[in-house]
Amino acid sequence: MNVVNIVERLVWNTVDEVMDHKPGVCRCEKCRADIVAYALNHLAPHYVVSQKGEVLAKAASLGQAYHTALLVALAEAVEVVNAHPRHEEPNL
Repeated sequence: MNVVNIVERLVWNTVDEVMDHKPGVCRCEKCRADIVAYALNHLAPHYVVSQKGEVLAKAASLGQAYHTALLVALAEAVEVVNAHPRHEEPNL
């Protein structure tokens, strides 16, 4: 049995969709991870004991209000990280 934070999986599964709405945002691994971390720090975790296939069914039970909060947290995270990226700029 594994204990899984389904919010983390939902955030990782949704981050690119949110980033698509912000042209020019950096998509490097570091910036994507910073966006996910920022969003997760602003969302309540939802842990489940999972077997294969159960995670998605339990994620659906969080409801529309939680999904909206997730999108808002990700949108804010994209803005913050885009304004202050921590990745190293390539040498030109």
